[in-house]
Amino acid sequence: MIVQAFCFYLFAFITIASGVMVISARNPVHSVLFLILAFFNSAGLFVLLGAEFLAMILVIVYVGAVAVLFLFVVMMLDINFVELREGFLQYMPLGATIGIILLIELLAVLGAWSLSPAGDTISAAPIAADQENTRLLGGVLYTRYIYLFQAAGMILLVAMIGAIVLTHRVREGVRKQKIADQVHRRRDEAVALVKVKSGQGL
Repeated sequence: MIVQAFCFYLFAFITIASGVMVISARNPVHSVLFLILAFFNSAGLFVLLGAEFLAMILVIVYVGAVAVLFLFVVMMLDINFVELREGFLQYMPLGATIGIILLIELLAVLGAWSLSPAGDTISAAPIAADQENTRLLGGVLYTRYIYLFQAAGMILLVAMIGAIVLTHRVREGVRKQKIADQVHRRRDEAVALVKVKSGQGL
């Protein structure tokens, strides 16, 4: 029990410290590396809770794909971060307002669970001893929380489209294919009939 408590506090402390360094580091590459460290320690917390499947998904999907993709984008794209930080102060009031609203909502949810007499039955799903963690998690996600699961997928899809739109650049002098112009092109604009006399060809 002492070893489990020590591991919990160790993983929790490193996770919180890494999360703080993610938003406070000046170098974006360092921020991504601290994010990877936070993911690994969160996976350790999931292992302590007995959710091995979530721990493996966190390491394989988030560390192996998302965090590495962030690192690739930050290192390969020539982004001027000094220029991006110039308008930080003018968006500070809006960001602080959104953060306060989210904090109030989280406190309201936690307060409702703690004050509700049936809070334990609402927050916890029944666990069967003869089934593994993966099957239980899938049963809960695709039965009780199917609509929230689909909504989370739509949010991730919108976030992916937004990331593509934000990183898309319009460069001058680059010739691109315009499908609409090709489809609406008439025959007289594309075909020229030329009568070549004998001996006057190329």
